[in-house]
Amino acid sequence: MNDTSKLHDKTSTIILTTALILVAMLYLFPLVWFVLSSFKPGSELFSYPLSILPENATVQNYLDAWTSLDFVKYFTNTMKSSVITTILTVIASATCGFAFAKYDMKWLKFFFVCIIATTMLPTEVIMNPVFTVIRKLGLYDSLAGIIIPSINTATGIFMFRTFFVSIPDDLIESARIDGASDGTIFMKIMLPIAKPIIMTLSIFSFQWRWNDYIWPLIVLNDPKKYTFQVAIRSLVGAENVNWTVLIAASVISIIPLVLVFIVFQRYILDSGATTGMKD
Repeated sequence: MNDTSKLHDKTSTIILTTALILVAMLYLFPLVWFVLSSFKPGSELFSYPLSILPENATVQNYLDAWTSLDFVKYFTNTMKSSVITTILTVIASATCGFAFAKYDMKWLKFFFVCIIATTMLPTEVIMNPVFTVIRKLGLYDSLAGIIIPSINTATGIFMFRTFFVSIPDDLIESARIDGASDGTIFMKIMLPIAKPIIMTLSIFSFQWRWNDYIWPLIVLNDPKKYTFQVAIRSLVGAENVNWTVLIAASVISIIPLVLVFIVFQRYILDSGATTGMKD
């Protein structure tokens, strides 16, 4: 019976591993094709039959993309908006999540439900009123105009609120007995414990802001203030598209996202998430 159970577990492991490998390949294949296509000359890009590997690989596409766009300026603009928004998003989401999780007030519960309800609204629905507010505040055509509306996210608040609810209230009460204020509890106890959530939301927020196209396109008018995604759109002409340059520039644009994920992903499943708590 024991041998049968082991054989069953081994078979299940093999099947699940094979399934995961197949799913990973389905997600990875378009990205690999995309990156390899960036090394193809224009004559090969749409040749038939299609080939994955470039026959005459070239880096000229990247050189043309680099000279076509002011990468340093657009990278700087995008990095500023992405990093600042990510930091402010984490702070706002953590404070709101802590309040919703640990303060027992009926109006807070109602307010939380209202925030979560906004996730059912398409982004396009609220763009018009948000744009009106941005213009009234004099933030049109500025990086602040794309940063401020993006700080509060229902997803981030929900993540922190769910995590803080799982932390025993005894830990907070013990700190209060020792004379700690709510600010001290939040900064010195709750935030260190929530490090995996902070890192996860940081990755998501940076990715959202880096890839954001519609809102910067609406708010920004000066080409010198364009973010990277809007600048790439300028490569698309009215009558023709230089696909080799466009693909190469797009590959360059995903490099920061890959680096951010590599650096921070090891913190997501940090075992220190239960620090300070007992079973």
